[in-house]
Amino acid sequence: MLTHCLILGAGAAGMMAAAQTGPGTIVIDHARMPGEKIRISGGGRCNFTNMYAEPKNYLGENPHFHKSALSRYTQWDFIELVSRHGIAWHEKTLGQLFCDDKATQIVDMLREELVQAGAELWLQTSLRELTHADGLFTARLDREGRTVTVQARNLVLATGGKSIPKMGATGLAYDIARQFGHDLTETRPALVPFTFEKRFAPISGVATPARLSNDRASFDEALLFTHRGLSGPAVLQLSSYWREGETVVVDLLPGTDLAGLLKAQRGQHGKRSLTTELGFHLPARLVDFLAAEVDLTGNLADLSDKRIDALSDSLHRWGLKPGGTEGYRTAEVTLGGIATTGLSSKSMESTQVPGLYAIGEAVDVTGWLGGYNFQWAWSSGWAAGQAIREKLG
Repeated sequence: MLTHCLILGAGAAGMMAAAQTGPGTIVIDHARMPGEKIRISGGGRCNFTNMYAEPKNYLGENPHFHKSALSRYTQWDFIELVSRHGIAWHEKTLGQLFCDDKATQIVDMLREELVQAGAELWLQTSLRELTHADGLFTARLDREGRTVTVQARNLVLATGGKSIPKMGATGLAYDIARQFGHDLTETRPALVPFTFEKRFAPISGVATPARLSNDRASFDEALLFTHRGLSGPAVLQLSSYWREGETVVVDLLPGTDLAGLLKAQRGQHGKRSLTTELGFHLPARLVDFLAAEVDLTGNLADLSDKRIDALSDSLHRWGLKPGGTEGYRTAEVTLGGIATTGLSSKSMESTQVPGLYAIGEAVDVTGWLGGYNFQWAWSSGWAAGQAIREKLG
């Protein structure tokens, strides 16, 4: 069977590409349903893009590679597509856009778009063997209990990364890229909680606004203490910039001059206990926990300027060294992937093997938490799809 384009992976990027490539496209996926990560994202409502998506919100060995695709298919283009399909949406926080109803609306929209474009979707179909010769990719597939051979002029790698293996995530795209001579950048879990054994088990479930930082990045968002360690948006964001063995600095009162506040309250409410005063600014359970790590005894009137300054520094610069992360099991994305040195930033096509494309999470482009990775899926899928469609003439 000869076809124009074969897309491996019916996730966000793969379906988006299929909606652009035109007739003669087959999208395959081993799953029973397409778009599984879309379905579970955003608590089932899909954080499908971010109003403030810009190149600065992405990581990769080449900090400029993603600029072309993101500028040619923007968040506003995807928002227009969502609205055109009658999908109601809202902004939650920090530009994050969610469906008012279910995430499956986005899956249904993409499925409708690819069918209208003339593409076919083959689910519960697995790749057994892939070769390339004379300008054609030959794929042997397991489909509905039989072996099917498909030859395609163009092949798109859209199988994602290693994150959330229980949903079937594998390193297939990386293996194929290597097969065709492409380099990979180091892969590791990103947007993932930190682990601290059971250090924070006594305050599991406590959340508070915080600033988490290291030498490379800083994020002001919610911090969540768990049985296993630290989670919440601020942690997930910083995890993409963290390396094993590094210390994370936690500011429990970002934007607050704690030393100045305590000195002022000392004069007005000297008989108030330090723990009571801190309880006005931090969760009570967190204050109780901190009392075991920092001296919080006494009343405000008893505190010298020196002790106040030291306490303030402790809470504004609480140094913590994670034991690790929860790994790919809970990571929202994979950092690293197929090296962009071997890809065209305009078309996502291989510079080494004509007709081979790589898009989405499989590529060494990783976005922040908050809809940025979906936007990369839409933009890179669109760029590859448009380039392939142009080959039809």
